[in-house]
Amino acid sequence: MSVRATARITAVRDGRGVTTLPVLESDGPLALRRTRAALPGAARVTVVGAMSAPLGGDRLAIEARAGRSALLTVDSAAATVALPGAGPEAPPARFDITLQVEEGAELNWLPEQLISAHGSDLHMTTVAELAPTARLMLREEQILGRHGESTGTLLSRLTVRRAGRPLLDQQTAYGPGAPGGWDGPAVLGGHRAIGQLLLVDPAFDDKGPDPRLLGATAVLTRLAGPAALVTVLAADARELRTVLDRAADELAARASGAEHRL
Repeated sequence: MSVRATARITAVRDGRGVTTLPVLESDGPLALRRTRAALPGAARVTVVGAMSAPLGGDRLAIEARAGRSALLTVDSAAATVALPGAGPEAPPARFDITLQVEEGAELNWLPEQLISAHGSDLHMTTVAELAPTARLMLREEQILGRHGESTGTLLSRLTVRRAGRPLLDQQTAYGPGAPGGWDGPAVLGGHRAIGQLLLVDPAFDDKGPDPRLLGATAVLTRLAGPAALVTVLAADARELRTVLDRAADELAARASGAEHRL
C-alpha cells in the first residue's frame, strides 16, 4: 500500500525577536523535531524518517514557510533512500518540497543526501517562492545508487521565483528511462554524486561573485538576480559534501562582506 503524507512547518518571529514554530506537523514517515539552532533567536527543524520511504507509489510532501523576519534552518537526521515499489507495476514515487520565504526572512534548506537505489523511480520537485528581501540557502545532493549497485530512475526539478519572477528553473533526469547520454562524458562522465548549492541574498544585488571553476568538476555560476549557484560532480558523497561545504562558507562570507559595504 502506498503512503500519502504531508509535513508542514511554519516559522514566525515574535515580539522579542525570537523565531517560534506555531506549526510543526509531522505526517507518516516525515517526523519533524525541533532541534538546537546555531544562532540565538533562530529556529531549527530536523526531519527524521519514521519508516522506509519513498517507495514506488508513495506521495510525500514537505511545506515550509519562514514568516516575516524569521530565521529558520531545516535539515534531516539521515539520508533519504528512494526504494523500489512492491512490484514492477508500481507507479513512480513523488516527493514535493514547497518553500516560502517572506520579507526579511532567512531559510536554510539543508537536507542530507537523496540516494536513488537500484530499481527505484522517484519524481522530486522543489518550488521556492521568495520575497524581494528574503534570503535562501538551499543544498541538494543526489547519490546515484548505493555502494556497488547501479542507480534507479531519478527525475528532479528545482524552481525558484523571487518577487514572483523566475530566478532558476532546471530539471535533471538520471537512470533508466532518462534521455540518452545522461551518463556520458558531456553530462556525468561516470560520476555518481551530484550536488548544488544555491544562495539567494539581497546583499549580492549587482555585486555577486564572478563565475569560475571551483575544481575539475565544480563550477560557480552567477544568476540573473542576487544569487549564485554552485554545481558539483563527485566520485562519492564525502567528496561532494566537502566541496559544497567549502562553497557555502565562501558564499556566506562574500554575502556578509557585501552587506557590510552597502
